[in-house]
Amino acid sequence: MKRFGITADQMVLMIILSRDDGITQQELARRASSDANTIRAMLLLLEKRGLIKREKHPVDKRSHQVILTPKGKALFKRTREATAPIREQMVSVFQPAEAAALAEYLGRLAEKLESLKSHHGG
Repeated sequence: MKRFGITADQMVLMIILSRDDGITQQELARRASSDANTIRAMLLLLEKRGLIKREKHPVDKRSHQVILTPKGKALFKRTREATAPIREQMVSVFQPAEAAALAEYLGRLAEKLESLKSHHGG
């Protein structure tokens, strides 16, 4: 990712946006398990590079929705293609059922951490 000029944290945001473009900054922060200030700083950098744009939310005018630009989508695609061999090597140590189970277990952990964070105000 370094050769594409983005950090791992910025890539996380791009992954989330590639799956659900147009979500609010608050939702992006929640899904990335990060705070709003950190997300805002990363979005400013991505916006300066023309990779994302922020627009007023069509329903909640106090919120902004975040959208990958065509340039951002193209960079995301190139990054995903370049990192595919590494991802395939990592997954290859698991049988398909094991990989599916691991994804489920990690998803459960992420949900639990999110509920603990919400419950404890953090």
